[in-house]
Amino acid sequence: MGAGAVKLTWRDMLNNELDAQRFRQALRCFATGVTIITTVTPEGEPIGLTANSFNSVSLTPPLVLWSLNKRSRNLPAFENAGHYAINILHADQMSLAGRFASPVENRFEGVDWYYGKNGMPLLAGSVAWFECASNMRHEGGDHLIFIGEVLDTGHSEGTPLLYASGNYSVPHSHPDLARA
Repeated sequence: MGAGAVKLTWRDMLNNELDAQRFRQALRCFATGVTIITTVTPEGEPIGLTANSFNSVSLTPPLVLWSLNKRSRNLPAFENAGHYAINILHADQMSLAGRFASPVENRFEGVDWYYGKNGMPLLAGSVAWFECASNMRHEGGDHLIFIGEVLDTGHSEGTPLLYASGNYSVPHSHPDLARA
């Protein structure tokens, strides 16, 4: 580094409002699948929320992760849940993504769903689902990271719903693959 240069850490950049916005804009370039995470409250009511922060962690044992903003009104329910399900949405379930991201009180009203083998709400029509035991949680800045051990899973044929650059989309084959 030259004289007078200032080295910033990622923490310095994230604490700067302008750089935090740039960080968010850069993340929007990464296409993700769209999921609805579900569980059951101690009173037996199903709850769920839309999330795109889902990833596999390990095949042996089968582990997945997702994260939730610490300001979410759903945080206490998921912190106290011993189990939850991750539903990967089909391309035709965009309206469900919006519904479960909104402040609607009963998000399950009028939604086609059923209880999985481990008692978690599963959304009919999802391209895949994972019923998980809540394995561990980690602090991750303004989010809480949930790691779940997959107890049961299933999938169907279909096109998953994607999210990138602030828009929902569906995957298409790359044009070069058509020439191969």
